[in-house]
Amino acid sequence: MKDLKGKNVIITGAGKGIGRAIAIRFAQEGANVALNYYNQPKKAQDAQEIMLREQTSIQIENYGVKHLPIEADISKEADVVNMFSKVVDNFGGIDILINNASVQADGASSHQIDISEFDRIIAVNLRGSYICSREAIKHFLDRSHKGVIINNSSIHEVIPKPYYAAYSASKGGMENLTRTLALEYAHIGIRINSIAPGTTATPINPWASSPDEKAKVEQHIPMRRTGTPEEMAAVVAFLASEEASYITGQTIFVDGGLTLYADFRHPWS
Repeated sequence: MKDLKGKNVIITGAGKGIGRAIAIRFAQEGANVALNYYNQPKKAQDAQEIMLREQTSIQIENYGVKHLPIEADISKEADVVNMFSKVVDNFGGIDILINNASVQADGASSHQIDISEFDRIIAVNLRGSYICSREAIKHFLDRSHKGVIINNSSIHEVIPKPYYAAYSASKGGMENLTRTLALEYAHIGIRINSIAPGTTATPINPWASSPDEKAKVEQHIPMRRTGTPEEMAAVVAFLASEEASYITGQTIFVDGGLTLYADFRHPWS
């Protein structure tokens, strides 16, 4: 991609899945990457996640770029402010922010969702993305240079997802956050866009490791297959590059056609 080499990038939730693929893609493009992750307190370390982080660091080092693993809970303002300070100290500045970190709970009837669980999802997915965006914009303004923010949203910013009210609400909020910030800062060259992945084979989706369950899921996708983290990362890289210099305030749906109202493939009404 044009002009990504030498850029300094923060990627939240970069330990696995789409975030990890984004980190590797930007390293391939020659960018320096800060990989944010968060270890949940009172929770045993997931050995596979630790191994993935180590593998990611090795891969990035092989591309000859700078990288900085950094732990932070993005739902906490102090953690985010500290994270940005450390990245600036290590890299000298920040050019691109990827708001990728996201959480989701097991499905539950909306009238039965515990409010603490609702608050946790909103705090990470929406509030955390806002805090990170605010700090990035402040940095861009201080440096008087253009910057880019890419939000990793979901098709559920427009498609309702019953039993996942908090997740759907967080992603719907992300759509308007993207558009609002993009409009507010477009005149000074700060571009803010989103991608909205469809069904993607990542650790957040338990069906991904079961061929039978995966096949059932793919029946609902017009392209008849799930997406890959690498396909999502490719679109993020494009939006962050100068190839997308005239795009702001947009959500690019990377979904195999899921937002095409698949039930209307055949006339029934």
